[in-house]
Amino acid sequence: MDDLSKKYYSDLRSKDADVRYEAFQYLMKETQNPVTWAYEVWDDLLELTVSGNNHERAIATQLLANLAKSDPENRMLKDFDRLMLVTKDEKFVTARHTLQSAWKIGIIDKAHQDLVADRLAIRFEECAGEKNATLTRFDIIDNFRRLFDQFRDESVKEKAMGLIAKEPSEKHQAKYTGLWKRT
Repeated sequence: MDDLSKKYYSDLRSKDADVRYEAFQYLMKETQNPVTWAYEVWDDLLELTVSGNNHERAIATQLLANLAKSDPENRMLKDFDRLMLVTKDEKFVTARHTLQSAWKIGIIDKAHQDLVADRLAIRFEECAGEKNATLTRFDIIDNFRRLFDQFRDESVKEKAMGLIAKEPSEKHQAKYTGLWKRT
């Protein structure tokens, strides 16, 4: 890891929110493309998903989602369930940031797509009685849309439409279906 990236990675734990946010923005930009240092921080980020404060948990899951493209060992295939646990975080904003990043893992290849789609479908069912189920389900369907946009795999669209059909509220069904109007 280069010195600047190390500095920003260290700054992720700053008590100063501005310093932490600048570091997060820098690292998210850096990880838009594959990096060679993913495994230098991988285990630490995984640990933060459970031991960090809500800001650190959200940062960790979003960075891990970006680092999936820098994962030739396919660690994400076994670690993805740990990220999915954060979609049930006590802080809804942390859960939501995590959920909104899942598609980035699913666009790596077919194996990642299948894993993400399967886990998101389970999460769609699980969240039915949760306080923010409508937003959670919206984000899940948005993930499916992003996966579809990447691969144009009709099975992804079919799975999303099957989930939407399970939504008991016609109003929410219409909202979720609206994500697919462009196809």
